[in-house]
Amino acid sequence: MFCRIVAGEIPATMVRETPTTLAFRDIDPKAPVHVLVIPKEHYADVATLAQGDSALAGEVLATAAAVAEDEGLLGDGFRLMFNTGTYGGQEVFHAHAHLLGGAPLGPMLARSVA
Repeated sequence: MFCRIVAGEIPATMVRETPTTLAFRDIDPKAPVHVLVIPKEHYADVATLAQGDSALAGEVLATAAAVAEDEGLLGDGFRLMFNTGTYGGQEVFHAHAHLLGGAPLGPMLARSVA
């Protein structure tokens, strides 16, 4: 799906684009600000991205930081989250960061793991 957004085949509300990354609003936001930041090149998850192109992984982080600044999140803070694999809750198998903020986000996990 994200490769199709990169190709312009699926519309998205873009908030930032660089030569190597895209940032766009999540269609099912979990916070007042919920932006997805992706590399334009396909990597299945953040682990394969980091192993395959660490410079591009850094560019994803730099784009996320720039979006956080643009969205006014630096003062109160934000959460940047990568879901990886089945146990991590990954639903779209294209590396992507969730940038969440704009209100208190609460605990990182909804329940404790015993």
